[in-house]
Amino acid sequence: MDGNRELDATMTATQYFSTMPSPVGELLLLSDGDSLTGVYMQKHAHWSGMQPHWRRDDTRLRAARSQLRAYFADELKSFDMPLNLQGTEFQIRVWNELLNIPFGETISYGELAQRIGQPNASRAVGLANGRNPISIVVPCHRVVGSSGKLTGYGGGLPRKRWLLDHERGVPRAWLALGAVEALTGEVG
Repeated sequence: MDGNRELDATMTATQYFSTMPSPVGELLLLSDGDSLTGVYMQKHAHWSGMQPHWRRDDTRLRAARSQLRAYFADELKSFDMPLNLQGTEFQIRVWNELLNIPFGETISYGELAQRIGQPNASRAVGLANGRNPISIVVPCHRVVGSSGKLTGYGGGLPRKRWLLDHERGVPRAWLALGAVEALTGEVG
């Protein structure tokens, strides 16, 4: 995804969904018909669950599913698909800046706050980061504590660790073990 592309803050009422398996568990993908509006993991924090007006449509989400499969297969490092995030102006600024963090790299919440021009807002940045509705594609997993420690992730810290290790090229055998443990909640 082009890190300079701005995300649209509007959203239509009709949502289409699809699911797909992944090494970090089943993913739920959402679309407004034109853009990706959500990527959620099992037991994802800040997600209210399936809504009655959502319609399954694997065709509308084919490109997103394809790019996510390529990401997990080490064939894609940058997503290129239309996104539509809904949030406050502050959240949208934070989420837009997440798109500028390169594959395989991390920054701290404090650095993210500085990048959006609010150096004293690292806690607010952390809260906005945790509410990111498009996990993986908008890489909130690339933000860590000031000491480099993993802190907070809507999909759970084991999945955050898995995604970061995946991007850093940790051998597949170790990642496969981590994915299984993340699903059963046995990774600390």
